[in-house]
Amino acid sequence: MTGSATQGIRTVLHPVSDLATAKEVYAALLGVPPTTDESYYVGFEAEGQHIGLVPGGGAQGMASPVAYWHVPDIEAKLAEVTAAGATVREAAHDVGGGRLVATVADPDGNVLGLLQDR
Repeated sequence: MTGSATQGIRTVLHPVSDLATAKEVYAALLGVPPTTDESYYVGFEAEGQHIGLVPGGGAQGMASPVAYWHVPDIEAKLAEVTAAGATVREAAHDVGGGRLVATVADPDGNVLGLLQDR
């Protein structure tokens, strides 16, 4: 197998219908307060994981949780996975702080997230 290896899943985003209630549930579950607390996104850092809450699935229309594979080169990984049969759902774009994200769908429609920190 050639190409760049991933750095593992360290980020999972969850679409939520009630951000305030979800924030309380996840704070209780994780035992930590949110590190990001905005009307459009609430994020938690717990045990090396980033757990994010996205109201209404956000602009990307998430219908279920999406796990984000951390990669050293998002464009190279997009090229590799699309050559292997995945389709791009959301092209790589900056979501702030130099973080790039993208999503692809595998041949069965499962959504896979890619994330690169610059």
